[in-house]
Amino acid sequence: MTQGVTMRASLDSRFEALLGANGVRAEPTLLERYAIDGVTPRLVVLPSDAEQVSAILRVCFDEQWTVVPFGAGTQQHVGRISEQPDVVLSTEKLNWVEAYDPGDLTISLHAGVPVKSALAACAQHHQLLPIETAEPDTTIGGALASAQSGPLRAGFGSLRDFCIGISFVTGDGMTGRGGGRVVKNVAGYDLMKLLIGSYGSLGVITSANFKVFPAPQQAITLICNSSSSAEAILLRDALLTSPLSPIACEIINPAALEYLHDVEPRDPDHWAPETSSKTDNTCWKLALRFAGSDCVLARIGRELSSSTSSTLSGVEEAELWKQIGLFEQRLVRRHRNAMIFRVDVPLAESQSALEAAHKAATDYNFLTPVIGRATVGSFVIGFLPLAIDPPAVTQYASAASDFRSRLSKVASAVVVRCPRDAKQHFDIWGSTPTDLELMRKVKQALDPGGILNRGRFLVG
Repeated sequence: MTQGVTMRASLDSRFEALLGANGVRAEPTLLERYAIDGVTPRLVVLPSDAEQVSAILRVCFDEQWTVVPFGAGTQQHVGRISEQPDVVLSTEKLNWVEAYDPGDLTISLHAGVPVKSALAACAQHHQLLPIETAEPDTTIGGALASAQSGPLRAGFGSLRDFCIGISFVTGDGMTGRGGGRVVKNVAGYDLMKLLIGSYGSLGVITSANFKVFPAPQQAITLICNSSSSAEAILLRDALLTSPLSPIACEIINPAALEYLHDVEPRDPDHWAPETSSKTDNTCWKLALRFAGSDCVLARIGRELSSSTSSTLSGVEEAELWKQIGLFEQRLVRRHRNAMIFRVDVPLAESQSALEAAHKAATDYNFLTPVIGRATVGSFVIGFLPLAIDPPAVTQYASAASDFRSRLSKVASAVVVRCPRDAKQHFDIWGSTPTDLELMRKVKQALDPGGILNRGRFLVG
């Protein structure tokens, strides 16, 4: 037998003893569903509780088998290319609501719960869990690990702001917990902020507790047209210094407009971006969403009437925000060779970052649709090839390097999507203002064997 077959047999036997036959998947056709950047793992394990997660990681730590935590797989395209993982640890069986107290405005969810199921549970009690994801099938654990956020971040903060407790298992099988189930819990280290956005490189998240909010009874969206990004940012700045508090403030550039409506399916290899003459719209837009009573919404409408081009409410308003949530997904489905950045900059640098993206993209023959949380400085920026044929891989690397070189040292521009071949020619994470040596020490403390998502994140 080959070394790979021998290793797989060893993996099978060890994990079947821990989980039973139903907790292990090794059939080649099933393994394809868990592929990471097109590379299938040797084995998939499906623990049903945190104790089994701990047992699995102890075995993997002892044997130095690499592990990739896996929810619905919607964010597995993010990260560097790595070698074939030995084990994919799926959280799909950790899929129940542990506790929900509507009166206390808290909910506890296991990592495998789909975000859409958690939102539906809260909606039954007219409450809101403001988690927004780029893909509808994302799980709670996946949303936390990749620090997902959407337009509601402007009004409710990011996951780090309303996640109040977390349970996890470290790379050597030790269980850990941070925070608690009550909003005012301040005991211990703030491990939630450490694990959120760590992309499964520090531990396997098994459950988390969240603060929920009363759901807005009604909302309106004011669309404000601007002739340029500079004008749109000036309006944003005026809003920030006013007493008005939108629950969402989204900036949308002209190139993004065609991705905010449903269209008939097409082959991504035969889809070219529309030209400005076809979209018949050269305006930048700010979409301002407000919630409140009839009286409050009427007053807001009056105060912003001079800047407002149109007002949306009801079904039309809800549909716009649904389409904005599908923006990144649409870019990928229409443009197989797209490169997509998630960019975070200080508010004062928003305008320069948008200009930097446009200049870098233009120099390397890309079109740049942009959508973003204008009041928090967080943007999704697509680099779409103008030609139907894919560009050379070095063109992606050069465009990314050019764009990043125009940003300040405190900015972050992570490539979350690009052709796999292009990943080999540049670092998708880019530079970071974070202390990398400190990150390595944290990685060593929580994953001493370096088995979790080895080689895919910033360190380790």
